[in-house]
Parts: sequence; C-alpha cells; structure tokens
Amino acid sequence: MKASKLLLTLITIFTVLLLAACGGNEDKEKETAEQPKEKEETSYTVEHAMGSTTLEKTPEKVVILTNEGTEALLALGVTPVGAVQSWTGDLWYDHIADEMKDVQVVGVESQVNVEAIAALQPDLIIGNKMRQEDIYEQLKAIAPTVFAEDLRGNWKNNFELYAKAVNKEEKGKEVLAAYDQRIEDLKEKLGDKVNMEVSMVRFMAGDVRIYHKDSFSGVILEQIGMARPESQDKEDFAEKGVTKERIPAMDGDILFYFTYDEGDGKATEVEKEWIEDPLFQNLEVAKKGEVHKVNDAIWNTAGGVKAANLMLDDLEKHLLK
Repeated sequence: MKASKLLLTLITIFTVLLLAACGGNEDKEKETAEQPKEKEETSYTVEHAMGSTTLEKTPEKVVILTNEGTEALLALGVTPVGAVQSWTGDLWYDHIADEMKDVQVVGVESQVNVEAIAALQPDLIIGNKMRQEDIYEQLKAIAPTVFAEDLRGNWKNNFELYAKAVNKEEKGKEVLAAYDQRIEDLKEKLGDKVNMEVSMVRFMAGDVRIYHKDSFSGVILEQIGMARPESQDKEDFAEKGVTKERIPAMDGDILFYFTYDEGDGKATEVEKEWIEDPLFQNLEVAKKGEVHKVNDAIWNTAGGVKAANLMLDDLEKHLLK
C-alpha cells in the first residue's frame, strides 16, 4: 500500500515537471516568434538616362565618374572606392580632400580609365551620359551602371538619382531639406537685398564668360530669388567668348568673378588684364568696391551639394557684411 502511494506521488511529481517543461518551451517558442526578424534586403530598380538598372542589394563599393556626383555620395555618407579626379587641386578639391584620402583615382570626367574601374571590382558605377555615353556598354559589363542625363542646371536632379542608386533616398531627402532650409533662412536675412542685381563673370585661359541663369551658380541665385542684370537675366548657360566691348554687360549692384586656372597661371593673367582694364574699372560696381573674387570650384566647377552650401556661405558673407 505504501509502495503504491509512493509510486502515485512520483508519477504526480513527474507529470507536473513535464507540464512545466512543455510550458517553458512553448513560452520560448512564442518569444522567438515574436522577435523581429532581420530585414532582408530586396532588389530595386533605378530608371536613368540609359534605361533601367536593377541592383540586388545596397551597393558597398561605388565608383563615381563626375565631380558633382562625388559630392553627392559624400553628403549621403558614402565614400566611393573610386572617383574621377577633381578638375583642380592636388587630386581633389580642397573642400573634399580630407574625405577622399583613401579613394582611388579612375581618370577624369572626360577620360575615364575603364581598366582602373574594373580592378576595383565595384558593385555600382555612376556616370553621366553627357560625359561618358560612348563607354556605357563597357562600364555596364563591369558592374550595374547608372547614368545621369547631363551636368548643367539644377544639381538637385542628379542628386536625387544618386540617392536612389545607392539606396539612400531617405538620407537624400534629409540633405535636400537641410539645404532648402538654408535657402529660406538666407532669403529672410537678406530682406530687400534680394533685389540687388548679381553679376557673374568667369575667366579662363582662352575664354571669358558672363554667366546666366542655367548655370550651377545661376540656379542657386534663382532659388534665393536674387535679381540679375538685364543682360544676364537669360534662361541659358552663359555668354561665351566675350570681348572687352562687352564689359558694360558685366555691371550690376555686386559682381562675383571666378577664375579657372590649371596651374600654369595663364587664366590668372587673363583675370588681371580684364580687372585692371579702364573699361572694367569704370563700371559702377567697380567704383562702389563691390567686385569680389570667389572660388571657381565652389561657384562653378565642383557643381555639387557641398559646393552649393559653401556658395551660400560666400553669399551670406558678402551680401550681409
């Protein structure tokens, strides 16, 4: 009898322990099921100047073939593995040099080194139809390739394409929103000064240009709402090959000029000759002391989001002094 009671007690204890263990396992399974699963990356397709390109995942090794594209990637938090060399400076423009120390040079915009790109084994190449259309098929054979249409006008258009290409559209929206807020803040600070007529001139070794509205700096002035001299209030890029007889067309309330010097000093000589010319010195803007030299890379050549923000710094400094 005692043995039966003991056996019954042992069976009861075993049953309780078994049920507890089962319950524990169910709880663990439930907890595991409720835990969020790691998000699986899905492929995405980018429509661009040469068609459409599908990427299987967010690229980790990007090669960029334009200067403005380089600035876009850096602003998006992406350091390219390869990039075309800046037009001026020791490989890179001064304002991006610190961020480009470990980036490999793959030629210049107008002459890309395809072999150097292939050696980097990128998983995305970003280029430009205006610059590299003739080598698109070669690039496409190396890695998925996305091309912007052109390099003039509003830099934001290309920036949005690049953000989509590297799968960072939300970050791209943040960058653009911050820039747009800077534009609004500057407008407010300027007040009636937005009515000042801003003149822009560029000196090169073999050319002098008066810049219009469809240029990098012209678009930025337009966004702020700045006025332009009547002779420059045009929707095209620039008046090229101007002669000294056109110096009167350079007048305005304030004049900014930038010089593209390739290191041989020739463009700087052209700048000096024109700035010191009696006809230029007789301009009302020169008499008022409102002629200002600014950085060519920032106001024209770099053409990207970082340069755009630095140009706003220059405008604020000179217009709100």
